Amino acid sequence: MSIKIRKALSEDAPFLAKMILQSSRAEKKYGMFDLIFATKKDEETLKYIEKLTTTNVKNQCHYTNFLIAEIDGKKVGSLCSYEPRIATRETFIEAIDEIERENGSDEYVEILESCDFELNKRTLVFDFMEEIEGFIDVGVLKALMQKSLLTARLKGYRIAQAMVEIGSLETLLYYKKLGFKEVRQKECEIYKEKFGRAGLVLLAIEF
Repeated sequence: MSIKIRKALSEDAPFLAKMILQSSRAEKKYGMFDLIFATKKDEETLKYIEKLTTTNVKNQCHYTNFLIAEIDGKKVGSLCSYEPRIATRETFIEAIDEIERENGSDEYVEILESCDFELNKRTLVFDFMEEIEGFIDVGVLKALMQKSLLTARLKGYRIAQAMVEIGSLETLLYYKKLGFKEVRQKECEIYKEKFGRAGLVLLAIEF
């Protein structure tokens, strides 16, 4: 089974939207994008996320930040890597405004201000590492991570970070399996109130 890794294209937006939503929910029924877009149907939420991946503003969800894994021409996984000095909180809010959706952006900012980590701007951030059902544990995520780390090294990066919800055990274990180490945890009452998870774990890897 050969895994092909390629850069995402704008036409991959529908697939990326599914991976972003799946990742943000992390086995919950309600995640960050459900809060931001305040829709009642998954189809609506996915349409907004799809738009978010192709905005003029280069936010962290922009398709240019993604790699896609394929097996026999089928898209089976994704991994996003972005530079926090470029894809900032402000660019994300600008992108939401660009697609004319403001319902939950205030609450999103409130959660970030309370729960987020001050990320090292000289590191790369990994996010939305996902694989589709039926292709779990066949090496998809490992292949995506290896390619991302190689690209990061060529750009001069030596440290990458990732954030995982406290209690998201499978994701946390997989990052650790790939070589990430826990840096610190941050418990947050508003995060627990909105999503039922105690807060976030910051992970890092040196390469």
